[in-house]
Amino acid sequence: MSQMKHFLLFGLLFPILSQTVAAGSVADGIMVDDPYVRAVPPGQPNSASFMVLHNKGDKGSALTAVSSPASEVAELHTHTMDDGMMRMRKVEKIDLPAGEMVELQPGGLHVMLLGLKQELVPDQKVPLTLIFDDGSSVQVEAPVRKLQMKMKQGDHKRHMH
Repeated sequence: MSQMKHFLLFGLLFPILSQTVAAGSVADGIMVDDPYVRAVPPGQPNSASFMVLHNKGDKGSALTAVSSPASEVAELHTHTMDDGMMRMRKVEKIDLPAGEMVELQPGGLHVMLLGLKQELVPDQKVPLTLIFDDGSSVQVEAPVRKLQMKMKQGDHKRHMH
């Protein structure tokens, strides 16, 4: 009889356990490196956040949404060249191929924070929740940084090497 009880209990628990593992799978495999938010002058309604995402998992995934208490809305954006003009457009998701690193950086993919609810002062930390295509999420504290806008893209690359 006790064996039967044990089997029933295991039978009930097992589906719950396997669901938990599946739900956390994408977030567990994502490493967030060097997240930060751009400092903006008071009264500026929007800012942007940048970071490096490493997908350590063995299957491809995607970042599908971001939320933050610092802004009304957070959107995923990219920059595209359109008739020689750099334009920003919203994207539905940012693909994260298995085993690869995806950089969110100025002039490329980034998170837009629209309708700021607070001033963004350097060294302050902004909480961000990154939400992935399987519904799992990662909490990140992104420090606010002042970005030097004068640096040309070419100079930046030279200093990197």
